[in-house]
Formats: sequence, C-alpha cells, structure tokens
Amino acid sequence: MLRHPSLFFALLFAAIGAPLTGCHSNPPQHFEQKGMEKTFPVRGTIVSKDATHVTLDHEAVPGFMDAMTMPYKLADPSIVGELHPGDKITATIRVVQDEGGYHNATLDNIVVIAQARPDYKPAVQFHVPEEGDSVPDFRMLNQSGKTIHLEQFRGKVVLATFIYTRCPLDDYCPRMSRNFAEIDKRLAADPALYSKTHLLSISFDPKNDTPKVLRDYGMNYLGQHAKDAFAHWDFAAPAGKDVEQVDQFFGVGVTPGEGQSLTHSLSTVVIDKDGKIAAWFPTNDWKPEEALEAIRKAAA
Repeated sequence: MLRHPSLFFALLFAAIGAPLTGCHSNPPQHFEQKGMEKTFPVRGTIVSKDATHVTLDHEAVPGFMDAMTMPYKLADPSIVGELHPGDKITATIRVVQDEGGYHNATLDNIVVIAQARPDYKPAVQFHVPEEGDSVPDFRMLNQSGKTIHLEQFRGKVVLATFIYTRCPLDDYCPRMSRNFAEIDKRLAADPALYSKTHLLSISFDPKNDTPKVLRDYGMNYLGQHAKDAFAHWDFAAPAGKDVEQVDQFFGVGVTPGEGQSLTHSLSTVVIDKDGKIAAWFPTNDWKPEEALEAIRKAAA
C-alpha cells in the first residue's frame, strides 16, 4: 500500500520521481482472501486511469505473464491524482495464489521514473539502479569513525542497503537489518564465500547517526560477536554534503516525516567484484534467499 502522512509528502515524492512509500505510522494492510500472497516487480507505461485503476502497458513479468496491456487495481487509490497517462513507472504486482490460480491483482510500491506532463521539471533526478551500472566511489564514515569508500571493496561482492537508526517501523529499516543479520550468518557458514563478500548498511541520516550510534545499532544485530563481525559488515553514513548524491544514485527518496521521523523509500543492491550493479531490490519484499542467490551469482 502506498502510505504517506500527508498529501504534501506524497506529492513531493511524485515530483522528484522517488518511490511513494516509506517509514510512516500507518499499519500495512494485508489481503484477507484465503491463499498465499505473491509479488512480482513490473515496469511499464500508464495508458489510462480511472478512480481506482490504471491500465498499464508493461514489459514481461517473469513467472507471472508476458508483456501486455491490462488494467490493475491500485492498492492505494488515493494516489491516482499523482499518476498520468504516459508516465513510466516501476511497481509491485501483488496477487493471491490458490488452487485456482492467481487472483486479486493490485499495483503497489509505485515509482514514477519518467513523468509525462510537459510542464514537469523535477527538482532532483533520481537514478534507477540497473544491472551493469558502475557505482561511484562514495565515501562515508563507519561505526569505528573510519572513512571507508566503495573502491576499497573491489574484488569482493558488496551487499548494501539503506537505513536510519531511528526508523519506527519494524517492516522497514529493522527488517532490512534483520535480513542482513541472517545473510551474514549464512555467509559465515561458507568461509570461501564469506571471504569474497562484504555487507554495508548506509544511513541517510548522518546528523543523528554518528559512529557511536551506528556502532550501538550494529551491535544489536551482530550480538556478542560484533567486534569481529564489523570486519565483514560496516554501518556507515556519508558526510552531510554527500548524502543527497548517494541517495539519488541508489534511488532512495527521503523527506521529513511526522515528528522527527523520516519518510523514505528502500533500496538494496548487490555490487559485483568490478564495482557494478549486479542486482537491485527496491522494496521491502525481498528475502535473504533472493539476495544470497544474487551474491553467489556475482561471486561466481
């Protein structure tokens, strides 16, 4: 569901081309139908819309359907005014699968990657990570107060995600960190692969996420072996002047939320041994097994 604390923030995300989802106080909604929910990433162009649906001309969706044009119900109809025919989007198709097949397809986690309106002039251009993109040598301060940079991990496969330590929603930053903790544990069980990989949790809140805060946060997920594990998993934040460039390259939209919270999108990437994007997970739907598969492929 596209959730936002106010129409202002939703419109702001639409204007800058960032995902219209983030850390909010509203609880997620769930399917009530019997069956198992499945999700599929999709990319396409909006052909038309009504109060509750958009018709999407989309590319093939592996495991779901071939390229075609068809209507989808919006998971959150309140954002229909922010979408326009001709807009190019990425999104998540949510369906319920039972013995009769797939049912109740809805469109969620919509990201406008190209706006069709001729008067649209984005204040910020967000990069949509794609396989093969070279990652800049971004620098950041880690949990030990040491400056690290992405070039130093050349020769290893890096799994990077974006968080902020004050995130109030369990399904957002804490979920990413739990996933990373599970991945770190499973990589450690394979010493050969462990030596070829590195984990990186990047904060987009450098003002509050100081090295000490990041270290304490990391220890909550690394446990009693935190001292040794920091050698394989860094928690770091770019300098304030650089954080926007990092966010924009990895497709992370961030604005102030209610109180001192931040409304933000999610982004997790696998960076191969040559410093190029090998896989991108733009939502909170991915599972550790999917990331591990992408890591193994990139390390092979």
